[in-house]
Parts: sequence; C-alpha cells; structure tokens
Amino acid sequence: MFAKRWALGAPGARKPVRRFFLSLCAFVALAGAAACHREAVDEDPERLVKEFIERMKSVYGDPRVARSAFDFLWSTAQKNLTERAARASALASRKVAPEEMLTLTRFSLRFVPRRYSSAIQGDVAVVTLLGDTHSKDRADIRCVREQGRWRIAIELPPLPPIQRRSDATNEED
Repeated sequence: MFAKRWALGAPGARKPVRRFFLSLCAFVALAGAAACHREAVDEDPERLVKEFIERMKSVYGDPRVARSAFDFLWSTAQKNLTERAARASALASRKVAPEEMLTLTRFSLRFVPRRYSSAIQGDVAVVTLLGDTHSKDRADIRCVREQGRWRIAIELPPLPPIQRRSDATNEED
C-alpha cells in the first residue's frame, strides 16, 4: 500500500512533494532576506578596520584582494596612490594599477589587535586597537565617512612635483 501511494500516478502522491517544495522555497526566501539585511562592512568603522587589516594581510600578489583593500581607503589616499601608479607606469614597461602601490613591506602589524573600540564625531571616527590585556599595545586608526560609507584615512606623503632637467630637449638629433 505504501509503494502504491508514492507511485507517480497514485492519487495524493503530489501533496507531500508540494509541501516539501513550498517549505524549501520559504526557507530559501527567508535565508535570502536575512543575507540582504546584513550590514555592509563599511557601515561601521570598527568592522571596516578589522576587514581592512584582514585584506591587507591577504594581499600577497592577488590583485582582487589588493583592489578590495584599496577600495576601503578614503579618496585622498586613493588619489595619491593613483598618481603614484601613473608615475610608476611611465617608468615601467606596463600599466601599474593603483592597488599595486599597496606594498606589503610597508604594512606590518606591531601587535595582534584583540579588542576594538571607536569614538565617532560626525563624519570622523577614531578606531582604537588594543593588544593583549597584559600589554600596553595600542594603535589609533582614523576613519572618515565619504558618501555614506566609512573609509580608512591613511595619510600618505604628498608627491613632489615632476621636475624637468633644464638641459633636456624635446627634439631628436
């Protein structure tokens, strides 16, 4: 009798399948809604700093990871790195992307952050990183809100103007 009921042509065989299918659709819809509701990384300065550190630790020649870290920088740092990349491209025999200017040798952690806290005043936040409870390790990271998203405000040295030699000529001999 059980085999007959579940046979494809048997009456009532589709009710359990339909119930299962509807339950599965409801689960997928709820899971999708929960995933969409998740707060973006750059809507909270602490989460942004944590994610930036993780991405910078993972760069190692992967241009996608480098780009994702570059995107977390504020516009002033992005413009600076873009100009540096343009100058590097002029000297190299290839196009250098701005995210390639994020060098791992310049990024190193003095300590492993264990706790994060932030102080927000308007569109500026200072995220404080603290080390182990027994150490006095501490670092402050400044963030700014640009176009509704938090960005890491890394201060880079300004680029000097491009200088031309006075004895250089544009004519070919």
